[in-house]
Amino acid sequence: MLVGLKDILKIAEADKTAVGMFNGTGFDSIRAVIGAAEELNRPVIIAHAEVHNVFNDISLVGPAMLAAARAAKVPVCVHLDHGVTAEMCYRALRLGFTGIMIDASALPYAENLALTRQITEAAHAMGADVEAELGRLATPEAGGTADGAAPARPEDFYTVPAEAKAFCAETGVDALAIAFGTAHGFYKSQPKLDFGVVRDCAAATGLPLVMHGGSGVSPDGFRQAIAAGIRKINYYSYMSKAGYEAAAQCIASGRTKYLHDVEYAAYEAMKEDVKKAIRVFSGE
Repeated sequence: MLVGLKDILKIAEADKTAVGMFNGTGFDSIRAVIGAAEELNRPVIIAHAEVHNVFNDISLVGPAMLAAARAAKVPVCVHLDHGVTAEMCYRALRLGFTGIMIDASALPYAENLALTRQITEAAHAMGADVEAELGRLATPEAGGTADGAAPARPEDFYTVPAEAKAFCAETGVDALAIAFGTAHGFYKSQPKLDFGVVRDCAAATGLPLVMHGGSGVSPDGFRQAIAAGIRKINYYSYMSKAGYEAAAQCIASGRTKYLHDVEYAAYEAMKEDVKKAIRVFSGE
């Protein structure tokens, strides 16, 4: 069942849980994500990240996601993840994506606000919902340390609640991704999360909040983030790692020379990893 981002976040808000967003970089990962959600009877968000467009163009993977969502037995939002260009946001909207994340967080505040408002107006006119980002994950590109390592002053990257309130009011977005200590990719050490930032941003904006860099956070960390107001959790790296390791084991076993056997092994492993994540996000 294809639904909008706001619709799926309302389910999470009513249950005081978080809905998982998982990137679908190809047919096997799309099947894994929706299959996991159906087995657990939980809503899910399947997403295409602009950075993954080099592997499968949105014109190919987007229709596959939408078809899978429409056929699913559970609510599914088809979402553009980290749309950093207006062009990619518009391409997703024209295809029928029901959620758009415009990520202009690397830009100065005023430019982030202007581009976010532009995309939000266009998306709302086409019946889609919008997620934006304010604050920065501690990546090297943002002035942080190496991938997965905690910066010396993580608070320098946090979302400021007062700014978040003004930003959301002026842009009209439907959800906000905030920075409170997570990072993309694989963690070198357990991240230090500031749940006070989450609570303050939730109170200031009144919107569902989004946690990026979800892979590698402890179950207790997820529970505390959800209790503070997180309603959407982005999870990809460890799902992809599970698929990679299963594929590698299948190849190393020497039991097959067929790619489809390797792909199926990756699919099964990704589905099980997604199920584990959904269970945690659902408070099980």
